[in-house]
Amino acid sequence: MLKSLKHIGLYFMMMRKVINIPEKWKAFRKQLLLELEKVGINSLGIILIISFFVGGVVSIQTAINMNSPLLPSYLVGLASRDSLILEFSPTMISLILAGKVGSSIASELGSMRVSEQIDALEIMGVNSASFLILPKIIASIFFFPFLVVISMGIGMVGAWIGGLSANVTTADFLYGLQYEFTPFYITYSLIKTIVFAFIISSVSSYFGYNAKGGAIAVGKSSTKAVVYSSILILVFNFILTNLLLA
Repeated sequence: MLKSLKHIGLYFMMMRKVINIPEKWKAFRKQLLLELEKVGINSLGIILIISFFVGGVVSIQTAINMNSPLLPSYLVGLASRDSLILEFSPTMISLILAGKVGSSIASELGSMRVSEQIDALEIMGVNSASFLILPKIIASIFFFPFLVVISMGIGMVGAWIGGLSANVTTADFLYGLQYEFTPFYITYSLIKTIVFAFIISSVSSYFGYNAKGGAIAVGKSSTKAVVYSSILILVFNFILTNLLLA
C-alpha cells in the first residue's frame, strides 16, 4: 500500500514538472514532430492488419451464432458495428498500443536515464520532464483518436468481407450498419481513446523516467509500463462506460 502511494506521489510530482510552457519552442516543435511519427505513423500498419481481421472474425462468429431463421441477417452488420465502435476499436486497440507505444516510450526514457542523458539535460538547465515527456503525451492524445477512427473503418470493411463468406449479402450488411445508429457512440469512443492515450503516454513515461540501474532496469520499467497501463485502461474503461452510457 505504501509503495503504491509512493508511486502515485512520484507520478504527480513528475506530471507537475511535465505540464509547463516549453522554454525553447523550436526544439519542442522538432521533438513533437518526431513523436507524432513514432507514436502515430509507425503504429498505423499494425492497426490496419489487426482491425481488418478482427472485424472479419467478429462478423463470421456473429453470423454463425445467429443462424436462426427468426433472426434477420442484417443483425450481423449491426452487431459488428456496435462491437467495433463501442469496445474493440477504443479499448482493444488502446491495449495493443499500450504494448507497442508504451513499451517504446518506457524503453527510450529508461535508456536515457541509465545512460545519464537525462541528468545531462538537467545540468544544462533544461526541464527534462517537459522536454521529453510532454511531446509524447500531446502526440498520443492527438494521434490515437485518428488511429481508432481508422480502426473502425477498416474493421467494418473486414466485417463486410467476413459477412460475405458467411452468406450475408452486401445489402443486408449495409442495412445493419445503418440500422438505428447512435452518433453518440462515436463520441463515447473518442472520449475513451483520449483518456487511454493520456494513461499510456504518462504512465509509460513515469516508469521510464524513474528507471534506476542498468539494462535490466530498462527492461523491468518497460514491462511495468505495459502492465500498469493495461490495468488502468481496463479500470477507466469500466468507469467511463458507467458515466457515459449507464
